[in-house]
Amino acid sequence: MLTSSKRAKLHQAIKAYSKKYLTGKSFELDESGTRLMINSFLTDVLSFAPIEEVKTEYMIKGTYADYVVQVKGVRRFLVEVKALSFKLSEKHLRQTINYGANEGIEWAMLTNGKSFDFYKILFTKPIESRKIFSIDLSDPTQINDFVNLIQYIHRDSIANKGLNILWNKTCALDPLNLAGILYAPQVSNFLKKTLNRKFRTKFSDDEILASLNRVIREPMVLEDIKTTRFSKSKRKPKGKPVENTLSVLEPGQTEENS
Repeated sequence: MLTSSKRAKLHQAIKAYSKKYLTGKSFELDESGTRLMINSFLTDVLSFAPIEEVKTEYMIKGTYADYVVQVKGVRRFLVEVKALSFKLSEKHLRQTINYGANEGIEWAMLTNGKSFDFYKILFTKPIESRKIFSIDLSDPTQINDFVNLIQYIHRDSIANKGLNILWNKTCALDPLNLAGILYAPQVSNFLKKTLNRKFRTKFSDDEILASLNRVIREPMVLEDIKTTRFSKSKRKPKGKPVENTLSVLEPGQTEENS
């Protein structure tokens, strides 16, 4: 992904964009005015080259998408712009996804200059879409989080498979995928052995499954969770297994101050 210096530059660019267009101003812009903001976002924030990499009024089957962004001659994502005064809607999303589907472009951004929704278009039957992230650049307190997301669609990242990395991370961290891993037999066996060793009690598969169901379904206060720390004992003579020892850290406690 972006180097630390480029991330710092991106941070400043987002901050400048927010201050120039969104901070302390209450005027309304029509769609043409909002496009001036998006020109700045694509070139000044994301570092795409104007004209060469940012194509405006891109014709798609007799109609026009506001922007198509390309790198090295390959169309990477399209951008549909609505007026700053508009709230992005499901109708706007359908229009955006239809543009991408008709042109075979896998990624799409829907924006009103303040809110930016980024989607992956899934070429299934029927066509579907998956929201990858949604940000509101009018909130300056979230800029660090914005950088973590926007870096994937920065020109330098896209040129180095940034969109592939973004999609892989999205799929990997999907709750259904993580739940599938948690329910794997290897995890259940590990939990049984760990709990048996700590509490000197045997647990059945059904008991472990029931507890995992509660972990996934029931809300918990993160500060109340006691983190389990695993550490290996000193090396024992060859032929004897090394046992793992467990200790529980209180909320807010770290290994350094335990």
